[in-house]
Amino acid sequence: MKKLVSLVVVVAGLVAPAVANADVVTAWNRTMVTGLEAAHVGPQPSSRIGAIVETSVFDAVNGIERRYTPFHVTPDAPPGASRAAAAASAAYTALVALIPSQQSLFEQQLQSTLVQISDDPADPGQSVLRGLDWGQSVANAILAWRANDGLNAVPPPYVFGTSPGDYQPTPPLFGLPLFRQYATMTPWALTAPSQFLPPGPPSLTSARWAQDLAEVQAYGSATSTVRTAWETETARFWQSDTPVAMWNRVADDLAESHDTTLSQNARLLALTNIAMADAMIATFNAKNTYNFWRPVTAIAAMGDPTWSPLLPTPAFQEYPSAHSTVSAAPATVLAEFYGDETPFTLTSANMPGVTRDFTSFTEAVQQVESARVWAGFHFRFSCEDGATLGANVANWVLATVALPVHGNETGQLRG
Repeated sequence: MKKLVSLVVVVAGLVAPAVANADVVTAWNRTMVTGLEAAHVGPQPSSRIGAIVETSVFDAVNGIERRYTPFHVTPDAPPGASRAAAAASAAYTALVALIPSQQSLFEQQLQSTLVQISDDPADPGQSVLRGLDWGQSVANAILAWRANDGLNAVPPPYVFGTSPGDYQPTPPLFGLPLFRQYATMTPWALTAPSQFLPPGPPSLTSARWAQDLAEVQAYGSATSTVRTAWETETARFWQSDTPVAMWNRVADDLAESHDTTLSQNARLLALTNIAMADAMIATFNAKNTYNFWRPVTAIAAMGDPTWSPLLPTPAFQEYPSAHSTVSAAPATVLAEFYGDETPFTLTSANMPGVTRDFTSFTEAVQQVESARVWAGFHFRFSCEDGATLGANVANWVLATVALPVHGNETGQLRG
């Protein structure tokens, strides 16, 4: 705590007063996304970071309000602790530990928060100091809990299969499948990584296999004559940014456009990011269970060795589609809070000026399913099964995590 207070005193005079957005929780979530983007953190580690940060914020706020069942840290905040200070401190502590290269960004946001919630950031008062102390302790507890969650585990040697359908190295890396440790990582809410294991790819002699192989061969080719310019742009759009960045921006936009409390927003973002983190674990568990080949391998085996996809094939197993899984999870959470037929806009930090507008969460998930086929590295059945997997994970999270202590609240707008 002394280090955090010292930082408050030293930097307080360097930051001009900011225009308050009134919600510290969404402001810090946006800062997290900015930090992830600036540090070029990939989809897999982003899902873990998002969950650590947002569960820290939730348990910090909830430890003061005690409105919901705690996620990991038992509510034990000191009397009179500031909720806003606790949320900021929890986010700051987790982010500095997880993305240290962006510490200056996080220090600036901490000072901006203190300007908003106290008359004198250099001497913010006991309520703020207690909140800072509590938030820091919560984040440190969750960081300690996840320190041995399997992120750094070394999987056993990988042996490539030799039968049709077995995963083979793909261009451009031609290496071992990446991120295998995610298959056995400790889940956040699931009882096991395989809790909702999907049924697996169809038989290579089935009509469904022939249909979906023909679709990706035609629409996913780098030289496709049937894929439209809009479909090409859409494939690039969904590949240009991480699901964590895309869906957290949507969650922030919706939270800030509704009359909801700090506590409700903390819960929303915790559930959203827990669902994405467990969806990532579940999808890699399935990938490593089935070890299915990519379209570029299958199409070559079927007689067209010169075929190449629109976009470079990710260097891990095909089934199920990770982006479909990890997008369906937050879409399911947000649909529970706001209703499926809620309009929203998706953006990508790496394709400025390009957006995708939706009238429902179902529509967005269906678009990402198609985008992965148009990109040329997924079969339609993998995308559909991935979306089902993501929805199953999210529904489990909604049924078991951060439940209201009083009343029948199920979603943010039903509180």
